[in-house]
Amino acid sequence: MTDQRRVQLGDTDAPAEDEVVEAFDRVVGQGAQRLHRTWREVLTTGLAGGLEVSVGVLALVAVYAETGSHLLAGLAFSVGFVALLLARSELFTEGFLLPVTAVVAGRASWAQLAKLWSGTLVANLVGGWVFLWIVAHAFPELAPTMVESAAHFVESPLDLRAVCLAFLGGVVITLMTRMQNGTEADGAKIVAAVAGAFVLAGLQLFHSVLDSLLVFGAIHTGTAPFGYGEWLAWFWYTVLLNMAGGLLVVTLLRLVRSKELIERERAAAADEG
Repeated sequence: MTDQRRVQLGDTDAPAEDEVVEAFDRVVGQGAQRLHRTWREVLTTGLAGGLEVSVGVLALVAVYAETGSHLLAGLAFSVGFVALLLARSELFTEGFLLPVTAVVAGRASWAQLAKLWSGTLVANLVGGWVFLWIVAHAFPELAPTMVESAAHFVESPLDLRAVCLAFLGGVVITLMTRMQNGTEADGAKIVAAVAGAFVLAGLQLFHSVLDSLLVFGAIHTGTAPFGYGEWLAWFWYTVLLNMAGGLLVVTLLRLVRSKELIERERAAAADEG
């Protein structure tokens, strides 16, 4: 009776609130479009994403060097997330909620998801590596700040604190994605980007791509007491825990919330197939 009454009160005949249906349709539609990209599109979009988020890294380091405040630096980093949003680029950790929902809804395959994830992650890192090489040589005065900021991540031991920081990093970035797809207003999406950057970078949560770019920049300065081996020892578990946070908290809850909508979408996909 509750579902029937809700259908009668809403504008659609879907078994959920109208706002949930609209958001779900956007998530599935955008996720499916991303998953059907060619390798060329995946890699170029990922490269652009790595370059654009690096602009935020440059702003973060510059503001932290001047103020010594991680919170203000986190706000400055929002430049990178806003650039990603408006330029329609791709960051690896933004690829949890939308593509996974599209796959579960039957609009794409798990192989396509693996292609999107692997191609975007590698391209993000390559694009950021190149951009931070330029930054390191363009702003040598930022070298000490770059090294200090990177050391917070790459020199952290793999303990409970590190696990929690990486898990929270995945939760925050995926929640930001969910907020942006809950509205069609660009202004609201920008607010979500700023809020996500403030929490993620301002509180120094572990983020596999953002913090890797800081480490690359520090290595490029030639003064870092660590190298790519130490980065890789930090990177592997951060990637996995970012994925765990984004998938097990935000994405899973949304999938459970949209169970009836997913079943309806899978049936429609089967009929079309």
